[in-house]
Amino acid sequence: MAKQVKLKAEPRAEMGRSAVRKLRARGFIPAVIYGGNDEPQPLQVAARDINAMMSQASGENVLVELEIGDDGQTRTALVQEVQHSPVGGDIRHVDFHAISMDQMIEAEVPLEPVGTAIGVKTFGGLLEQSLRALAIECLPGDLPDRITVDVSQLNIGDAIHVRDIQLPPGVTPKVQLDLTAFSVLEPVVEEERAPTETEAAAAGPEVITEKKEEGEAGAASAPAAKEKAPKEKEKK
Repeated sequence: MAKQVKLKAEPRAEMGRSAVRKLRARGFIPAVIYGGNDEPQPLQVAARDINAMMSQASGENVLVELEIGDDGQTRTALVQEVQHSPVGGDIRHVDFHAISMDQMIEAEVPLEPVGTAIGVKTFGGLLEQSLRALAIECLPGDLPDRITVDVSQLNIGDAIHVRDIQLPPGVTPKVQLDLTAFSVLEPVVEEERAPTETEAAAAGPEVITEKKEEGEAGAASAPAAKEKAPKEKEKK
């Protein structure tokens, strides 16, 4: 189940780019909480606290109990969106979605395969994951970090559909049950490709060399011997 963490937050009064720059310079991150019957409320949280919380999160869904201000006010929320800097990846802004612990919520939970499929291990097949996350509905207290699926029994051509996935108690899928989550495909065999006409032309014509027979070699050397004979007579 998703771990509920506590996070200290303060109301944020000043808005605008200049105010946000000053806020970050003091070590705070701008945030906002919305949802429920209340109006959206701008907040600010310490950068070190939000960084520590996100680094320790075991999944994409983080359930937070926000302690807002010094008057003891608390609001339960899900981390809806985290904006990062394109350079360095620092957290720049956080959106919190207020929820009630006794009301159903919808979320997307990562699907994680477990084990090695028989079709992959024995027959060289390829495991294909068609669904990376599963849309579900549950109470906040039943929200899982991730959903693991045992794929070890899959052979070539086998598949696991949403209806086959064993979900935690209190969790129901919000997608079509016949959607394929995992399957094992046949191994791909690459056939040798014949060269095209363009490739054959680029390679150039084939040069064939034949060994001359001994008779031809002797005939070719005879004229050279005759030319030397007259020169030897003149010297005499």
